Amino acid sequence: MSISIVNGRLLDPAHGIDDQLDLHLDGEVVVGVGHAPAEFVADEIIDATGCVVAPGLVDLAACLREPGFEHKATLASEAAAAARGGITTLLCTPDTNPVIDNAAVVELIHRMARKLGQARILATGALTRGLNGEQLSEMASLRQAGCVAVSNAHYPLCSTLVERRALEYATTFGLTVFLRPEDRHLRAGGCAHEGAVATRLGLPAIPSAAESVAVARDLALAEHCQAKIHFRALSTMKAARMLAEARAAGILVTADVAAHQLHLTEMDVDGFDARCHVSPPLRTLGDRDALRRAVADGTIAAICSDHQPHEPDAKERPFPETEPGISGLETLLGLTLRLVEDGTMDLMTALARVTSGPADILGLPYGRLGTGSPADIIVFDLDRRWTLDTSNMLSEGRNTPFDGWDFPGSITHTIFNGRVVYRGAATA
Repeated sequence: MSISIVNGRLLDPAHGIDDQLDLHLDGEVVVGVGHAPAEFVADEIIDATGCVVAPGLVDLAACLREPGFEHKATLASEAAAAARGGITTLLCTPDTNPVIDNAAVVELIHRMARKLGQARILATGALTRGLNGEQLSEMASLRQAGCVAVSNAHYPLCSTLVERRALEYATTFGLTVFLRPEDRHLRAGGCAHEGAVATRLGLPAIPSAAESVAVARDLALAEHCQAKIHFRALSTMKAARMLAEARAAGILVTADVAAHQLHLTEMDVDGFDARCHVSPPLRTLGDRDALRRAVADGTIAAICSDHQPHEPDAKERPFPETEPGISGLETLLGLTLRLVEDGTMDLMTALARVTSGPADILGLPYGRLGTGSPADIIVFDLDRRWTLDTSNMLSEGRNTPFDGWDFPGSITHTIFNGRVVYRGAATA
């Protein structure tokens, strides 16, 4: 169908547009910015008066659980949550069961996503077979099947030699390697940041060096192999500084940060709040502020949800025994817009980090609104606030410390591939 979105404030970071312009969609593409093409007739007109019209969000890391862990979440539930959160493109992590290490699993996920039709779900292929950290996966077939990157998720590689071979092999096929930088020996079974809070609570701790040591190793190998790497979920000031130096030196490296790392700190673990058990752990206020600066200046080009839904039982054991992760699809935009309210960055920069920034990391044509771009749009009222109520979440995982938080930017419409897949309550 054809849609015209009129009277809104069009914000497109990729093209530097911030103006009151109408947007016209025909089928799956944008056909007009400002003026409609000749003889264009809209089947639906969306009045966006007082609202921002922006590209649909692009999320580089979402654990969707299916296939294999449907007791935690399903593709259907998480695609619906993504639509409500304004996310139109998301990369699923390879730690499913079976692991995404062959073309058949990739095709299964893509087929299910197409049938649901609520978001574009792309696959991150496994770096090693079964994520065992030893034997390299068949990256050529994964690339041919549609994988846009490869990763070993949160599982460690058995040696630096395996990592070198993996980087060389991935580079042969033009694949970006997603790395979760953490030295497993320094982590040593920890579950909280090594600092005053973990000491007082008696929790097994993870030092900041567990991340910075791994970042140094990965950068050295990437430079040696001339590989393109992407750091997933950085959490420390030291890592952000090393990233900036590496980029200045011409190493092909990018990075993202989980939205919750830009708002929470180790202090939020106080009281053994398992909702704040995440990996990497919440760090210090200094780390949080350094990550904010790195996002604002573009050193870190993407904010992701790092979505990890869990069933209630997973968070109801003693803190070290609970499963790490936050259900983050429905709060990605809200947490990003709170950075604008805090004065961390302006609105254009903030939207770039969840639209064109992550898309550009992988060379994807999403997160932008030029003529001919995919018709993935969100419309939100920046002045209308909403409060997260976990009992009303669409995600099967309701494990989030943001229950009761107040957010700006109530989403009125999410449009994916030219179809309205979510309408806010005010427009239902």
